Amino acid sequence: YSSVGFGGGSTYLALLLIWGVPYFIFPVIALSCNIIVVSGNCFNYIRAGNLNLRLLIPYLIGSIPLAYIGGSLPIEKRLFEILLFLVLASAGTLLLFNFKSYDDEEENYRKISIPIPISISIGGALGFISGVVGIGGGIFLSPILFLIKAGRPKHIVTATSLFILINSVSGIIGQLTKNAVINEIPNYWYLLVAVLIGGQLGNFLNLKIFPTRILALVTAILVTFVALRMGFKIF
Repeated sequence: YSSVGFGGGSTYLALLLIWGVPYFIFPVIALSCNIIVVSGNCFNYIRAGNLNLRLLIPYLIGSIPLAYIGGSLPIEKRLFEILLFLVLASAGTLLLFNFKSYDDEEENYRKISIPIPISISIGGALGFISGVVGIGGGIFLSPILFLIKAGRPKHIVTATSLFILINSVSGIIGQLTKNAVINEIPNYWYLLVAVLIGGQLGNFLNLKIFPTRILALVTAILVTFVALRMGFKIF
């Protein structure tokens, strides 16, 4: 996931469900993993001069408060499982249709102007879903930005990583208002170490070895496979 600017929260959640981890702590674990993975992405992308705040800020205005609100809401396990399945299936489909965009030439992009209220509304919807389910929302934002040609590929990937980081922080604050989750977090510290190592490896693969388009396709296939696996489990 880090190789294409994502945090991996959606698949972390599905794997935790498949492994039988108590569902009420899924979002905190997944969001914590997101923060660790995309922090490295954000540092590298910003240092490379790829940050475009004008592109990112309208989406954050909508997403930050609603990610907190979504994170603070209690949710039944069955509804949580269905929402997560829909998130994975939708994200995998979007990525499969858009993976080629990650290697598009910069000069092929002609920005399409989107009214700021619409950008804020999109950010708000993604933020709310992110908070409720426990993802960063970038796996939806990135295909949307590529679809509407909101900016250059390097700016979109950077905006996506920052969107995930900030949404994950807002969502986790909301999740921590549920007292039941706090005491369970230390039991899963090794997952945080694992994603830290994996995130660095993903950055290396992106920068040094594989084209981003190939990594995006692999990510899309992974998300779709996990969605199908999860669908068989809950239905």
